[in-house]
Amino acid sequence: MALTHRSHCAETDAPEPNERLEFLGDAVLGLAVTEHIFTAYDDLAEGQLAKLRASVVNTATLAVVARRIGVGSQLFLGRGENQSGGREKESILADALEAIFGAVFVDAGWERAAEVVLDLMIDDINAGAERPGRQDYKTRLQELAAERTLTPPSYRITSSGPDHDRVFEAVVSMGTDERGAGHGTSKKRAEQAAAQAAWRALTSADADPVSTSPASGAQKEAT
Repeated sequence: MALTHRSHCAETDAPEPNERLEFLGDAVLGLAVTEHIFTAYDDLAEGQLAKLRASVVNTATLAVVARRIGVGSQLFLGRGENQSGGREKESILADALEAIFGAVFVDAGWERAAEVVLDLMIDDINAGAERPGRQDYKTRLQELAAERTLTPPSYRITSSGPDHDRVFEAVVSMGTDERGAGHGTSKKRAEQAAAQAAWRALTSADADPVSTSPASGAQKEAT
């Protein structure tokens, strides 16, 4: 039923198209992706989570995933829809993929359905999370400072080691307060690491707001 388009039902005695399963699968998809990104990206605010979800829960992305697993070749279409290229239409492919998610939920329950969603879409979710801007902690820190009416961040750079293996250290300050520190193999990476440490300290409920110690993850990502 998940693969049966209404055009096929109009020409045969097929009992029901995939539209009800699509309706259910849309909810399964939305919750599975939301639950995953809520847990996996605990540094993102509500608005950023919504943008990340929207970047993958949409017709274009669903159609790409459907093509990836060969949904088009398995669809039951009416003659006219088939001849007009229905197997490659984004809307038909996306609807069918959602119907598949709904069918798995009916047959196997929530945990299995969520597992199938993430198995098929995790690369797209990760790609959406890594789009330009998300890892730009200098910009994010600048925006946070503006939101909280703090002094704009400034960076102090030092370096050590031989020219062929130089390591740069950055400290970010807001006014007279040092907010974070980090290091990297370039000035840019060191500044990003420092900005990340500062951003996380400022947005963490239990962090010291004037900590100068970067999270180990900040240094790892930057280098």
